[in-house]
Amino acid sequence: MPGRAEMARSPIEVAAGTPIDAAMERASEALVACRYFEAERLCLHALHEARKANDFERMARIVLPLQEARRQKRQLALDAGVIFVVRDLRDVPKPARAGFYLLCPPLIGLDARRVRESLDAAQAPAMVVAREPTTRAGQWPIVSVGDEVVVRTRVSPPEGGESSLDIWTRGAFAGERVSAAHLAWFLAAGEALGDEAIARVKANEPAAHRVDDLMEFLSAFPDHEKLHQRLEEACRAAMREPTPERARRRPVVDDPYSF
Repeated sequence: MPGRAEMARSPIEVAAGTPIDAAMERASEALVACRYFEAERLCLHALHEARKANDFERMARIVLPLQEARRQKRQLALDAGVIFVVRDLRDVPKPARAGFYLLCPPLIGLDARRVRESLDAAQAPAMVVAREPTTRAGQWPIVSVGDEVVVRTRVSPPEGGESSLDIWTRGAFAGERVSAAHLAWFLAAGEALGDEAIARVKANEPAAHRVDDLMEFLSAFPDHEKLHQRLEEACRAAMREPTPERARRRPVVDDPYSF
């Protein structure tokens, strides 16, 4: 199986001569050098600049290296093998550590976003979600907050239920890996969040509007492979359509689990 640097060597195809191209050249170099946070930052900047210019062709090419940088960050978080349970922002370890982070009440989805941003600033590979109080049906609502949207879904608790939180906490601060089943549960919860976001994108909307929706959902939960794939597909579809007169649509706000 190829190593991370080998996986990152595929060229980023861009036409030369613009600030976007210059940013993507630097992103390509960062990706090959395994500087994943830098690569992600440069790709995001280029993606938003290309959207301002309605340059959907460039956007489609930018999504792949962005997805790869995030995949490698997520793999490093998984490799750490720990789940930090955060009930108070003071529970976030200092210095920042790689791993998975589950924020629990009284913290909310917006707190999870802030924690994710602080971990990114510290270049600590992490996947972060918030959990809301258990429902009457015994499920755990999982939520993530973006620039203009909230993604929320419900999942079954991990094996061990509430007692898992104590196990994760002891393991994280003792430097002990949690079970593979618990790590898999966390990844599956993230998959459910991304799948919920995809389900909320309206297929009958113009492709340019779907592009905007998907970018908003990725700002809420950047750790979902298929969200990136759907964004690339929407960008390529937008290349074949006239740009709508409404250059910017209102964000998707229909949330069956919102308060």
